[in-house]
Amino acid sequence: MLQRVLSFLRDLPNSAADTRFGADDPRVAAAALMYHVINADGIRHDVEWERLKELFSQAYDTTGEELKGLLDAGEQAHQEAIDLYAFTSVLNRHLDEAGRIEFIRLLWDLCYADGELHELEDNTLWRVAELIRVERRDRITARQQAAKRVPGATGGSSDSSDE
Repeated sequence: MLQRVLSFLRDLPNSAADTRFGADDPRVAAAALMYHVINADGIRHDVEWERLKELFSQAYDTTGEELKGLLDAGEQAHQEAIDLYAFTSVLNRHLDEAGRIEFIRLLWDLCYADGELHELEDNTLWRVAELIRVERRDRITARQQAAKRVPGATGGSSDSSDE
């Protein structure tokens, strides 16, 4: 009987697998923001999900169970969030200016994973960049570079109103 109870508790979504990473872990904050971006337009394409895993794995040099645990913790944090500040404040504490700009580059690459930039994704990136204190010119440059890396991308270098 005790084994069944313990097994049940281990299998709960919020079990120890998700609590390995603290609320102040910048990787969890980054993953939560990445989830926010791929969900911004209301449609999560498989290519966006695969690109999220790829970018996150490269950026944070993680694979396997650690990658899965971090992404699960990030998704859970994203689902429970009421605003972006909880995540951006963590990144502000842990990243220098170059790191914050690089994070915005990652988010733009994620936005263009499906070949187009939706206006809600663009708005989300603008808000995140403002909250982590990335200058407008750096945000625009990163967007333009991401659009150039995706053949046939739409909504990038000339479609946005903040250029």
